[in-house]
Amino acid sequence: MGLFYQYIVRPVLFTQDPEKSHVTAVKLLRQLSKSKSLCRILGYCNRPIGHNPIDLFGLKFPTAVGLAAGMDKNGQFWRAAEAMGFGHVEIGTVTPLAQNGNPQPRLFRHPEHQAITNKMGFNNDGAEAIARRLKESGAKSKKHLPLGINIGKNKDTHLENALDDYLKCFNNLADYANYFTINISSPNTPGLRLLHETKNLCPLLRGLREININRSKKLGVNTIPMLLKISPDLSFRELDSVIESVLQNSFDGVIATNTTISREGGLRKISQDEGGLSGRPLHEKSITIINYINRVTNGKLPIIGVGGISDPITAGKTCDAGAKLIQIYSGLIYKGPFLAKKLSRALAPRHSKWL
Repeated sequence: MGLFYQYIVRPVLFTQDPEKSHVTAVKLLRQLSKSKSLCRILGYCNRPIGHNPIDLFGLKFPTAVGLAAGMDKNGQFWRAAEAMGFGHVEIGTVTPLAQNGNPQPRLFRHPEHQAITNKMGFNNDGAEAIARRLKESGAKSKKHLPLGINIGKNKDTHLENALDDYLKCFNNLADYANYFTINISSPNTPGLRLLHETKNLCPLLRGLREININRSKKLGVNTIPMLLKISPDLSFRELDSVIESVLQNSFDGVIATNTTISREGGLRKISQDEGGLSGRPLHEKSITIINYINRVTNGKLPIIGVGGISDPITAGKTCDAGAKLIQIYSGLIYKGPFLAKKLSRALAPRHSKWL
């Protein structure tokens, strides 16, 4: 199936504009999600084999491999992703108000590097619309794989008001989230990465923790696990400050990492105007960050690893660096829709030893 995709399907897709290909894929997956019988059949074919569930954040993940945010921005095909063999799905990034994102073209392929660059700018339908969609699709029942919701601020929201945007997203979507990811690391929303600074980050995390605890007490339910998605472009000193803020505010873990603005090595021909870089070139930066966090926290801060994972070798290296779970996105574009199944089965023996 992988060879069929690489030699037959991918060449056809790559003749099209990248964003148009993405929209076509989303439409097909959305239709698949509507067919429970077809999802059931596909899910059986792609079921985990030899893979014990992974307990993390108080959740059970059927496999270690998840779908990273950015693919299903609007919560349209999480059921299809489950049928394709994913162990969790992260939708978004969701902002309080709908926004169109940055002008097109804003998504670019670099096949020679197995890389993608994007400057999408959090294009999404907005928290209220996405909440309605999740309700209609049965996400509230929680009888499915863990569903993460990645949230951010609107482009026009000033940095000092960023917390308000994250709180609005939380209030609209809390009933449907198995965990929340707080996105402060996209390079495509001006000023967003300034939220890594302690003076901005601590009030943000503290405010989100408080609303989470208050909801828990009011409804008599557990708090919702909260993770912070961080940039790969932080210095170790900056990373130390972020880790300290995460631990002080009792966040449940981090997702490392988002896309990079770096163009090191043989990537200088790729313009920084094309936004954040993902795919193979990001892998070493990502595992460096993961390894550092794992080492300085003695493995006590759970990490979901993202960046350049496209085969069992890169998946294994990410886990060896300290990631408990992994997520993929760019790898799907180059290796095909059933990459999750391949990686899950390759990682199964490794995770069985951890249990």
